[in-house]
Amino acid sequence: MKNRRTMPLRCKDCRKFFSVRYGTVMQDSNLGLQTWFLAFYLLTTGLKGTSSLKLRRDLGVTQKTAWFLAHRIREAMRQDDPLFSGPVEADETYIGGLEKNKHKDKRMKAAGGLVGKAIVAGVKDRETGQIAARVVPDTTSDSLVGMVQDHAEQGAMVYTDEAKGYLPLTGRGYGHESVKHTVSEYVRDKAHTNGMESHWATLKRGYHGVYHSMSHEHLHRYVAEFQCRHNERPKDTIVQMAELIRRKDGRRLTHRELIADGVRASRDRVAA
Repeated sequence: MKNRRTMPLRCKDCRKFFSVRYGTVMQDSNLGLQTWFLAFYLLTTGLKGTSSLKLRRDLGVTQKTAWFLAHRIREAMRQDDPLFSGPVEADETYIGGLEKNKHKDKRMKAAGGLVGKAIVAGVKDRETGQIAARVVPDTTSDSLVGMVQDHAEQGAMVYTDEAKGYLPLTGRGYGHESVKHTVSEYVRDKAHTNGMESHWATLKRGYHGVYHSMSHEHLHRYVAEFQCRHNERPKDTIVQMAELIRRKDGRRLTHRELIADGVRASRDRVAA
């Protein structure tokens, strides 16, 4: 009876039961479709994000269920890597709390500054307004130029700040101009990174005002969430939801996989 209730369809070839949720982020979920679609709506329209506590209240589920549900939807929000024709802006930001505010047992030795923070790099296409962002291990040229190469066509003009990691761009077939933030230069003709910095501001408003913390282990999921919401924002809400629901196929994320990702990321961070 359990199979007929949760998986009412049956394959004529293999004789196994299945449902329309099979192979999607909703597979093996005991929550009703109405609950899922309401959660899709909340995460689509919450410009600064939607906390698991709010999902718990609005959906009438436990906080643990809401947390897992939100991460499964973020898996559906993960977009394919775009390739921009340019001109583009490239920039990076740091995510994390101050070491001095942490418990003494968790505080890293060299407290202060950027110690203990995660790095997120991004590229914005000025023509379309679309962005691509991801967590990177450092600010070396391998990471920053690699981010540009993955998302900007060869020969595109790239505008950055004065970070040294972007210096090899010219030698790799890109036009490159930068502004010097250290001397309060933020705009020079067409050279600026204001578009990417605006996106970082939204991400950090979500960090401080909604989530209050984004663990390094799952930060890439939050980055994908804010990227998706930014890129889909010009569309009507119903269109955003329809495309998000379409992307749920083939994006299954089990609780075991989610926890394993966190454990693996924590182990890699300690080793580094």
